[in-house]
Amino acid sequence: MTTPDTGPRTGSEILRTTLRRNARAMTGGTVLMGMYQAGETAFPIALGLIVEHTMRDRSPGALGLAIVALAVITATVSFSWRFGMRILQKAGTTEAHRWRVAVAGRGLRPVAVDTDLKAGEVLTVATEDADQTADIIEVVPLLISSLVAVLIAAVTLAMADVRLGLLVIVGTVAILSTLSVLSRRIGAATREQQARVARAGAKVADLIVGLRPLRGFGGNHAAFRSYRKVSEEAERQAIGVAGANGAYAGTALALNAVLATAVTLLAGRLAFQEQISVGELVMAVGLAQFIMEPLKLFSEMPKYVMTARASADRMALVLAAPPVMAPGSERPAAGDGLEADGVRYGALRGLSFQVAAGEFVAIAAYRPGAAADLASVLAVNVPPGAYEGVVRVGGQKAADLSVEAIREHMLVNPSDGEIFAGTLRTNIDPSGTGRAVAEAVEASMLTDVVALHRAGLDHGVRDRGANLSGGQRQRLCLARALAADTDVLVLHDPTTAVDAVTEQLIARNVAELRRGRTTIVLTGSPALLDAADRVLVLDDGVITMEGTHRELLDADEGYRLAVAR
Repeated sequence: MTTPDTGPRTGSEILRTTLRRNARAMTGGTVLMGMYQAGETAFPIALGLIVEHTMRDRSPGALGLAIVALAVITATVSFSWRFGMRILQKAGTTEAHRWRVAVAGRGLRPVAVDTDLKAGEVLTVATEDADQTADIIEVVPLLISSLVAVLIAAVTLAMADVRLGLLVIVGTVAILSTLSVLSRRIGAATREQQARVARAGAKVADLIVGLRPLRGFGGNHAAFRSYRKVSEEAERQAIGVAGANGAYAGTALALNAVLATAVTLLAGRLAFQEQISVGELVMAVGLAQFIMEPLKLFSEMPKYVMTARASADRMALVLAAPPVMAPGSERPAAGDGLEADGVRYGALRGLSFQVAAGEFVAIAAYRPGAAADLASVLAVNVPPGAYEGVVRVGGQKAADLSVEAIREHMLVNPSDGEIFAGTLRTNIDPSGTGRAVAEAVEASMLTDVVALHRAGLDHGVRDRGANLSGGQRQRLCLARALAADTDVLVLHDPTTAVDAVTEQLIARNVAELRRGRTTIVLTGSPALLDAADRVLVLDDGVITMEGTHRELLDADEGYRLAVAR
């Protein structure tokens, strides 16, 4: 059976998986909802029979029997609806949760999947689309139970007069044929609307992340205009879909009303001609009014099916997407260092260097883009097939290693690390298994932040570290990287937001804490460069010089101008 873990290939497979997995709940829900619709149908039938028998037998016993019959019907309607919807909604909620977890799991895997969706779009898929796909669990039972109600009404009317039953059947077929055309158009429009809304969500997520730097160079207004354009496109599409839905609902209501009116008029004509009795007339009029509800429900179902199908198709974009790389299965050898041999990617032009096990090396990149490209390559954010040359981790080619093993062995801490809502402790040690949290807090000079609050490490942190300063956020990210205590640690500009005195202390602390462990720092900080065993100068995409910080200061004017503060 296809499951979210095996990655269904199409939206149809996702819907089939959903239906198979919830067959038992849907069967129970269908039976109970069928009982509900049958009970609803029984009301006008019972009223017609009561009128028919009352005209012949006006005894208190007949009245009491009628009251009991109506009470039984009422109880059946009430309890079958309550328990039927409870079963279906529980199954739907559970299924939506499964798909949310499946989509989120794909997004969180070490190897990214090859889609054109941004993070904000994946979020929409994992929330709204998962919920709308799971709606199919309610839609199918309601569709079947509505059909049961219409069939019961048609058969009952046909027993009074065949023409009444045929009118209901022919009218229902005509209504559904008309609405099926409209539902297909709504499905196509809904797919486009969901895509546009997801793109708008991704755009605003990008804006929130980059708002500070955008304000720094005055690009916020242009970014806002770009978002407004995307948002207005989503708005226009949403208005169009709302209009189509309104036309669909209005058409369905009008056609249902026409059918009910036709049944009522035909029944009245037959009663006037004494071809049906008064009780049958009461029953026919009651059924004509009643069938508007199941017909309305029945006619709305194709729209929900198309919406669920559109959402399932979007989920398939994530779940069926191939990985951007096919990682190996080997593990790096513990204790070995890191090597780059002829790496060409972005601003890197044949970069080669070697860091021995236990060595603390700083790389001074004259161009920030080169440092960012190197960090991306080392973090396996760039598949080995997307760059030339070889990166060796623990003495083995990165392409031969599993991504999980690489990241267990080597941590690349980005310059713009995310801060999550929670506490200082959960941001430093998300898994709760770290053994070096206290040492990491001290080495990153985060001790003043911890001491400032009564809760200490359990002090609350808002989403993206909104209640922390830039320097505090950066030190918190550094503490998290140090607490991981990996064999190889790569730090990318870890101290750009802290003052010079604090930076000096951090450089000394990091060197001491990481003594005997392989550490690489991509930085222009004189303090970190001076703390390193060796400095490699990255200029024009290659290593042009190496030595200690002080040796390079004495030997090269360009280096002195680039890093001296």
